[in-house]
Amino acid sequence: MKLFKKEDKMSSLVTANSNLLPVINRFGIRLGFKEKTIGEICHEQDVNPDFFLAIVNTYTEENYFPEKELLSFSPLLLIDYLKTTHNYYIGYVLPKIETLLERVIASCKEGCTSLKMISSFYQKYKAELLLHLQHEDEKEFPYIVDLLKTRKLREGQKSIAEYETEHTDVEEKLSDLKNLLIKYVEPGYNHNDMNEFVQALFQFEKDLYDHARIEDAILIKQVEMLEEEIKTNAVQ
Repeated sequence: MKLFKKEDKMSSLVTANSNLLPVINRFGIRLGFKEKTIGEICHEQDVNPDFFLAIVNTYTEENYFPEKELLSFSPLLLIDYLKTTHNYYIGYVLPKIETLLERVIASCKEGCTSLKMISSFYQKYKAELLLHLQHEDEKEFPYIVDLLKTRKLREGQKSIAEYETEHTDVEEKLSDLKNLLIKYVEPGYNHNDMNEFVQALFQFEKDLYDHARIEDAILIKQVEMLEEEIKTNAVQ
């Protein structure tokens, strides 16, 4: 398993895995790395190099998940990263996927019943995903920030576990959409356009999976530990 280190050149990340480029961009880091190392560029961009490496290595190696290390970082770092990722999904990924789907539908010359069903499913999925992201940005993250700031549990306030029960399983529904395409779509479309659309769904599914495990296994666990600490201190 190849894990990146501070001494490695930043260019080696993109050379090894071009899918890391949007992940790197979420830290405000852009192309034009020259011969600079990861540590040098993180210093220039005021990015925590250990946090940066933990994230990019998590995306690089599926079996790599430094839970103990990630738990040591401030939840605020994680929230900033997750919010930037949400903006990337909303502002770029979803519009791109929708454009690709529209192109596939436009290429279909006959009936296209199955594609219309796919389009309907996608619109419902997108609406649920946007609601999910909005829920986190407007309710869950502000709750965590307030908890870190005040170290108090407000009366009537939901716990992080209660917030989590309100979540929809967006990863599972994206997988359903992908399987509908692979198994049941009828021919009659431009196959190159369809392949590009399916590949975009695969890439988004992988990104969502890594995004969710960082959020669920790290941020939520941090907050649950903090809630327990506050409750314990309150009864002493």
